[in-house]
Amino acid sequence: MKTDARQTMYGRELQVAVELARAAGAAILAQYKKPLHVEQKTSADDVEPVTQADRIANELIVNGLKKEFPADGILAEESIDTERRLSKSRVWMVDPLDGTNGFIDGNGDFAVQIGLVEEGEPVVAVVYLPLTDVLYRAVLGGGTWIEAEPAEGIKAEKTIGIQVERALVSDRETFAEMRLAASRSHRSPRMNKVVQRFGFREEVQRGSVGIKIGLLIEQTCDVYIHLSPRTKQWDTCAPQLILTEAGGRLTDLFGRPLSYNVPDVNNRNGLVASNGAAHDSIIKTLAPLLAEFGRKPA
Repeated sequence: MKTDARQTMYGRELQVAVELARAAGAAILAQYKKPLHVEQKTSADDVEPVTQADRIANELIVNGLKKEFPADGILAEESIDTERRLSKSRVWMVDPLDGTNGFIDGNGDFAVQIGLVEEGEPVVAVVYLPLTDVLYRAVLGGGTWIEAEPAEGIKAEKTIGIQVERALVSDRETFAEMRLAASRSHRSPRMNKVVQRFGFREEVQRGSVGIKIGLLIEQTCDVYIHLSPRTKQWDTCAPQLILTEAGGRLTDLFGRPLSYNVPDVNNRNGLVASNGAAHDSIIKTLAPLLAEFGRKPA
């Protein structure tokens, strides 16, 4: 399918996703650095915090998607998952507040993520950073675009007062010249060993999968490795498309593609996101470490 046809086909979906992400971001900011009611969600795999901001944003996005696309399935972090979505060819993947820990801590590392998969393939993606008012958007075959307020003193073409810029990843291939996007939390001795083995030039620690992928598409970083099996489909759907449409790659630790709209919402084999140029070398270098850790594909 031609790029123009893709853009036309998903134009309404992208517009709705952008509007809902911005509205959810505003609702989240209304709760930011105010007294929060923090609960702990307990699942078979993890314990995670949830706040009223997560739930307000989740309801806003889910209700908006149901209204605009009633025939589509939805998988949203703060909604009850059912098998009904598995029969749908189109399913929205929603993380209303990716980086809840960053939101609670007040460090700014949180994002709204909305993605659409069709037949298991991400086709529309929006990642919105409410605090900085930066939005990443992509449609399959149409590239990745960054919407942000232009920096002071820079003249740029604007769309409704917003600078729109095409995103492209770096072309670095040598590990010693590459920057790693790393998690603020979830650090383990195994991850320390990985970082030591690669010998990356520098490490940038941030929260939220979407924000770390954003570092790659803005060429601040070149690679992101996540050893844990704790990320979910809603964590990676939108970030994956904004990365691949900017020229990067995202796979599991073994170089295999991620699966979407499958019964198990967990990405049990971890993540490797890169600029694409170094991806195969990263996977090859990781392999003996994973064997040493006793990690095998789930």
